[in-house]
Amino acid sequence: MRTSDRPLLSIFRQICTLPSANLNKTIMGYIRNGNLNNARKLFDQNPTSRNVVSWNSLISGYLRNSQLVHAQVLFDQMPYRDVVSWNTMLSGLHDNKSPEKVFQCFLEMSRAGQRPNEFTFSMVITAFLNPSFNMLIPQLHGHIIRLALNLCVFVGSALIRGYSDLWDRKSFCQVFEDIIIKDVTSWNALILSFMDLGLATEAQRAFDMIPEKNIVSWTSLFNGYIKNKNLNEAETVFYKMNTRNVISWTAMIKGYVQYGKFVDALELFVLMLSSGTRPNHFTLASVCDACAGCSSLFVGHQVHSCLVKSGIPLDVILSTSLVEMYAKCGDIEAASSIFQSMQQKNLVSWNSIIGGYARHGLATKALNGFETMIKGGVRPDQITFINLLSACGHGGLVEEGERHFNSMEMTYCVQPEMEHYACMVDLYGRAGLLEKAEKLIKGMPLEPDVFVWGALLGACGLHSCLELGRFAAEGIYKLQKNHPAVYLMLSKIHGEKGTWSSVVELTKMMKERRAKKQKARSWCDL
Repeated sequence: MRTSDRPLLSIFRQICTLPSANLNKTIMGYIRNGNLNNARKLFDQNPTSRNVVSWNSLISGYLRNSQLVHAQVLFDQMPYRDVVSWNTMLSGLHDNKSPEKVFQCFLEMSRAGQRPNEFTFSMVITAFLNPSFNMLIPQLHGHIIRLALNLCVFVGSALIRGYSDLWDRKSFCQVFEDIIIKDVTSWNALILSFMDLGLATEAQRAFDMIPEKNIVSWTSLFNGYIKNKNLNEAETVFYKMNTRNVISWTAMIKGYVQYGKFVDALELFVLMLSSGTRPNHFTLASVCDACAGCSSLFVGHQVHSCLVKSGIPLDVILSTSLVEMYAKCGDIEAASSIFQSMQQKNLVSWNSIIGGYARHGLATKALNGFETMIKGGVRPDQITFINLLSACGHGGLVEEGERHFNSMEMTYCVQPEMEHYACMVDLYGRAGLLEKAEKLIKGMPLEPDVFVWGALLGACGLHSCLELGRFAAEGIYKLQKNHPAVYLMLSKIHGEKGTWSSVVELTKMMKERRAKKQKARSWCDL
């Protein structure tokens, strides 16, 4: 080929375009193989052959790769949009958990004169399953009826879940009856809706009526029992399951953790491993929480090793669970090391490490961590301040504690709750500032609970203050007559004062009222 012919060949290639069918097939092939840049390049090189399928395919490719901005720009440039175009964009906004944008897009679709189909409504209804938008569910239902759309299983299931969020039992039962062809998906939605309303008997009855139950049916039922605080029934359903997947195992482990049955959670995890089911990062996060709950450092080390060997990436949830586990099991150095290695940290992560420093008496590190968190743009919540005030209490940092307590509402718009007042009473009590503790309690906007009075009583025992100790004991006695702390702490104070007749009398009262002394236990499992 002559050199002079090459420019002509280049021009020829530029003006020659692929037929639409071949263009679309090639674009979709590139997207399936993850070559999004090549797909876009081919799309741009063939402007005359592009049709609505080309545009839809590329938008879908951007959304699959979490490039919502690029998808939106391309969608806005489309010369013509069909229902698939709108559904593709709605699906991306739904997956991005943006109900406001789903709402806006759906409005634009209606204003553009595009008729939505069943898939459109199932997505929009599902996106609106939150308190800010669920009031639109009946309007969407009315829209479906006006368009004379069949109530297919997907739309029907979404409506059932929507009406259960509105606590409208009559409506979601009627929707279930109106579904033309009921399959296991619609039955599962009905079970979840009954459980959401606390109607466990109706949920069990619906479960028993399912012709062919799947693993989602079983998981929905025992998850519902867990949600309704009936762990025994949840266990029964779980062990009746013929097959279990990682989701069902994880849900049951998480249920045990939720209700404080940490050892049961660890035993179930061992059973899960022996069954050959591979845990995911949600499973391991729950197991770490179980180790933290029963302070089992030995098992925590094994779980961490299992995590490393599995090759599961450490996301912010799993890393935070590890930080919490090590901190609560007594290894604050390991907790700090994992926290420092985290590339992404959220509020829960910061609360875990600040709380860990507080429990280990490292007040300065807790305060420094808080300052770093604030500089990083993370806003504190109630738990942050509980940890912070606790750290100040253990470190004897009265001025810092007062400053942070006063900044809660004024600077961060966080309303002090009972736990914060208990921390401040404890802070003053440890420092011997009993008058300040008494004044704080008398000026509380809330009625003090047992923990607030207990913090004051403990401070009185520490500083042998009998008069204020009686005041605190009366406060506890009004709320819980047979609380052992009342008798034990007053006995201690009377013993230190040398009034042994009062000690004998308190011991006798304790026996008569069967107030048992609380048993001490180790903080960590050695």
